[in-house]
Amino acid sequence: MDVDIEKWDSIIAGLQGKQRLRVWSVIITVFGDAIVPRGGSIPLKSLQEILGRLGIEAGAVRTALSRLASEGWVIRERRGRLSHYSLDKRGRSAFDEATQLIYAPGPPEWDGRWSVAVPTAGNGDAGAELEAIGFVSRGGTWIRPEVKGAKPLPERLEHYLVIHDQPGIAPVDAHSFWSLDAVRAAIESFRRSLEPLAAALDGDCEPAPLDAIALRTLLIHEWRRIILRSPALPAELLPSSWPCGDARATLKAIYGKLIGPSEAWLTEQGLPPLDDPDAFAARFGGNQSSR
Repeated sequence: MDVDIEKWDSIIAGLQGKQRLRVWSVIITVFGDAIVPRGGSIPLKSLQEILGRLGIEAGAVRTALSRLASEGWVIRERRGRLSHYSLDKRGRSAFDEATQLIYAPGPPEWDGRWSVAVPTAGNGDAGAELEAIGFVSRGGTWIRPEVKGAKPLPERLEHYLVIHDQPGIAPVDAHSFWSLDAVRAAIESFRRSLEPLAAALDGDCEPAPLDAIALRTLLIHEWRRIILRSPALPAELLPSSWPCGDARATLKAIYGKLIGPSEAWLTEQGLPPLDDPDAFAARFGGNQSSR
């Protein structure tokens, strides 16, 4: 076996770790990261090649796509003898919502304003909705910092006293309102998992185009999983020595080195050019380019 192939096999296996990839979720990652910026549609065979490089069998890809189609996430279209897939409205909406978080250059901006929701006795029936939009509950009171891009409040808060988007004085340990230990551990583990890939790319070893798009998919898939499960806290409320900045900087550097060969592979598969090269280049704060 070629030494380079062995190296990339080892790096891909290391990034995957012991977790079993959820095929449907990886497919959504591929669409959001690589396909939507290039017209939004990909041939089935090309999608199977990417996931095949990650050890996912073609049959499992077809099964996952069938499930996603039945649930309104993707659309199947015949073009001659080939099947193409694209995101449906539900999938596109989820992608658009997550993009701002996944490719953000850092924590969200914040001007010190808060929202508070206090339920009347026995009528706190909107907790799940509040939690889904960034609130955290302490002693029955729901709070969140009103960061830039915060989701609007739910309509059914008639049984809550609501103080919305008002100045507040945060305690020095405000981060303790949130359970951040598991998030910290996930970020630190992710950062460590990047070290072999970063070292390989800093050397004279360049991945083949298919390896590059597979690696890029794994990176964004894991980062997406972490970021979308993390509270959207501004820098002012994060604990000291928070590891997300270092992890994001390492990810940005690696992502930038994978862009060229991975985008070349997508071009070889017949995908159209980027719809908005400037928006693509702005990922993680800028300087990402397929050129």
